Amino acid sequence: MDRATGADLIGKQIMWSRLIAVVEEQAQALQRTAFSTIVRESGDLAAGVFDARGRMLAQAVTGTPGHINSMALAVGHVIDHYPLHTMQPGDVFIHNDPWMGTGHTNDISLTTPCFFGDKLVGFLACNSHVMDIGGLIDRVSSTDVFMEGLYLPILKIVDGGVLNETLMAVIRANTRQPVETVGDVYSLMNCNDVGCVRLLDMMHEFGLNELDELADHIIETSRAAVKAEIAKLPKGTWHASLSLDGQGEAVELKAALTISDGCIHVDYTGSAGMTKRNFNVPICYTLAYTSYALGCIIARDIPNNAGSLEPRTVSAPEGCILNAIKPAAVISRSQVGLMLPDLVYDCLRQAIPDRVPAESTCALWGITILGPKTSPPKVNERYQVQVITTGGMGALPFRDGLSATGFPSGVRGGPIEVFEAMSTVIVWRKEYRQDSGGPGRMRGGLGQVIEMENGIHEAFLYNTTYERVDHPARGVSGGCHGAAGMIRLRSGQRLAGKGQHQIPAGDRVLIMSPGGGGIGDPRERDRSLIAADLANELISSETARDIYGFDASAS
Repeated sequence: MDRATGADLIGKQIMWSRLIAVVEEQAQALQRTAFSTIVRESGDLAAGVFDARGRMLAQAVTGTPGHINSMALAVGHVIDHYPLHTMQPGDVFIHNDPWMGTGHTNDISLTTPCFFGDKLVGFLACNSHVMDIGGLIDRVSSTDVFMEGLYLPILKIVDGGVLNETLMAVIRANTRQPVETVGDVYSLMNCNDVGCVRLLDMMHEFGLNELDELADHIIETSRAAVKAEIAKLPKGTWHASLSLDGQGEAVELKAALTISDGCIHVDYTGSAGMTKRNFNVPICYTLAYTSYALGCIIARDIPNNAGSLEPRTVSAPEGCILNAIKPAAVISRSQVGLMLPDLVYDCLRQAIPDRVPAESTCALWGITILGPKTSPPKVNERYQVQVITTGGMGALPFRDGLSATGFPSGVRGGPIEVFEAMSTVIVWRKEYRQDSGGPGRMRGGLGQVIEMENGIHEAFLYNTTYERVDHPARGVSGGCHGAAGMIRLRSGQRLAGKGQHQIPAGDRVLIMSPGGGGIGDPRERDRSLIAADLANELISSETARDIYGFDASAS
């Protein structure tokens, strides 16, 4: 129990807030210097500060749950491989092991020990998504992790301030974008350096020579706060299941959520086994999005750290799709992992229905394209670029779902102008998809319609790894389902939600992302909200009349 005086507690709270500011500057440095468009434009990253025992003390606001909550475990793995007494100032450790990082090889993780004089006082860690790490171009065809690009175990990339040029040469030689990929590694190093400098500044300012006492305060206070919130909830076990599109056959996920004294546990026993396809999920990623989903409902005002994460626990049978074992193919793990919040909420809704949203799009509808820079094509002059697009969030009991929002990933939609500038593709249309939000007393958020074609007379490749094409977001309590996603060519051909597609020269591809589910009977919706949706062209007059029972001529 913390026996500090009131003044001491205020001081610790100020230092705690300062740590959060330190890691936010760390994350912003990474975002500003990243080469990867998904990091620079959409914030697909994480940054955090850890104590000397490897416990996460603070995370940046900028970042995504899949990176952040996986990163919370990564420093512990580094310490297991390189004991503390072997570390020295100027060391930096790197890896992209899916089972010790963020779940697939495209995410590179760096850990930097921070020294106050000659004493190790903590760690700065970060990770981000690189556009290319080698492997197959067709992102849905891999059948084991060794087909998914360069696999880096936990290695020392900087030893006492001396860069490991051999390791950097290996990274450079195993990517189609050597300048960008190596640039991202330097960006990650710089990010941690910024964090370390700011951490030491903070320690000097407050007269600290170690973080142990502050770390214990942060972790114990956060743990106690989450346990207190859990204590307010009804006790029991609730079950739910969720069908995903999969590839070739549906994938069934099952969960049992148990609320007990001071703990929430989610068990995924009964979920489908590992698939030969590449949307298997390492347990670290399963833990990340399960913890995030619980945190949104029960701990949204409590900072994320080792203490606040501790009362949220997860289990899944080894070898199931949510606890895949090496060498399973995992590069598209987000297509399953991002759906876990909906499954968790389908359980929680039975216990606390007034706080839980209807189902959302969840999985991102990122647009990844590859093509020649010139016509006719020239050898080694090709681009690979990605822009993040999103669908609709499920309605909440007290408000409409957000439209075109990356929930639960937190990855922001990227600007089309940057996407166009880095490729030869022209985007002709990007707008809300009318009628895609599930009707209800509270409406689901809308998806988007995006129409694009190549600006030169050449075909380009378009990779799709999408969910909610066959199984749309479900409405609840009388609310309607959101619209299912769809991809097709303007010439008429419908494209699969998962695959690599060649978009012919002169044709256009239309991407229609899914909408979120609605809550409650649509005919109970406030008439002024229906009128506003009509005026803003979010719904059609037919939907207003036939589903909402709204007579526009009478308003």
